[in-house]
Amino acid sequence: MKMNKAERLSAEELVSRYAKTVYKIAVARLGNIADAEDITQNVLIKYINANKTFEDEDHRRKWIIRVAVNEINTLVKSAHKRHTTELDEAENVACAPEDSSDEAADVREAVARLPEKYRVPVHLFYYEDLSVKDIAAALSMSEGTVKSLLSRARAKLKEMLEEENYV
Repeated sequence: MKMNKAERLSAEELVSRYAKTVYKIAVARLGNIADAEDITQNVLIKYINANKTFEDEDHRRKWIIRVAVNEINTLVKSAHKRHTTELDEAENVACAPEDSSDEAADVREAVARLPEKYRVPVHLFYYEDLSVKDIAAALSMSEGTVKSLLSRARAKLKEMLEEENYV
């Protein structure tokens, strides 16, 4: 069932539903709060300006995540980004769910310290509940690659948490 124009989200609904998701994905990949805020704003503006119909809410969510990943990739490839040095300011923001327990905080910190190539797939799988297939589509990679990245990330997280006596 296609949504009609009347079913498009208002700006307020868009921000309340998707801003945090886009922001966390951007922080997980970029490790920079200012860039993550810019990406979030760009993605939301692209949605508002897009004259796109969506099959359902899941389709809209996947489209927004794909646009976010594309915006992040564009920024990462830009000359400006290649010639800047990042501060390690976003360690506790990346992948931060609502759970504020000490154990959850330890896991969030470990996820934030993962190499860049693992952080986004882990965030999308565990915090955004995307399937391997959907992550593969969003990141333009094969399902096998996503499975390998998730498996390696889990092994690295286990090792990191064991070293710090969290497991």
